[in-house]
Amino acid sequence: MKLILLGAPGAGKGTQAARLAQTLAIPTISTGEILRDAMKNGTELGKKVRSYMDSGNLVPDQVILDIVAERLAKSDCANGYILDGMPRTIPQAKALEEMGIHVDRVVSIEIADDVIERRMTGRRVCSGCGAGYHMTAHPPKKEGVCDKCGQPIVTRKDDAPETVKNRLKVFHAETEALKDFYAELGRLRLVDGDRDMDEVTAAILKAIEVEA
Repeated sequence: MKLILLGAPGAGKGTQAARLAQTLAIPTISTGEILRDAMKNGTELGKKVRSYMDSGNLVPDQVILDIVAERLAKSDCANGYILDGMPRTIPQAKALEEMGIHVDRVVSIEIADDVIERRMTGRRVCSGCGAGYHMTAHPPKKEGVCDKCGQPIVTRKDDAPETVKNRLKVFHAETEALKDFYAELGRLRLVDGDRDMDEVTAAILKAIEVEA
């Protein structure tokens, strides 16, 4: 099973990818991790990536595509994989197809923007030990203070309201168009992500026609 998970920031893609990888016994391929590993290992592609990042430029699509293709050629991907964070745009999706990298299903985890905003802006992290909290789902026992180490809890820049709104704007402008692209190929499946984590996992497995 070769899968792509789509969804807005905060839709739960990472959580669901980890669950699906375990259930289906296939690896999750994160482009962010691949780029970091390539740089750490000093491969030729890794050196290219570092040169772009060191100069403050975006890594070109073709370099990312080459790195992904290199990773997917490894033996642990022989029975399938889950692509996380790739493709982000129509040109990337078309390039994957042209390179012969075809996926079986594309699952879009659907959640309304206002729900995403509540999820993400409610997140807090301890400034000392890094423990995570959520002001609604998992608040600290004492307001503003970490249960574990007593240090102040803070809002990460990524979870600030203005940042969340901007990330959603970028998502709708660029990535959401992928749904139309994969719908035309007959591979898109929509799953309601605004429910219990286990229910979302079960819905995804049903959508890709795998028995839990």
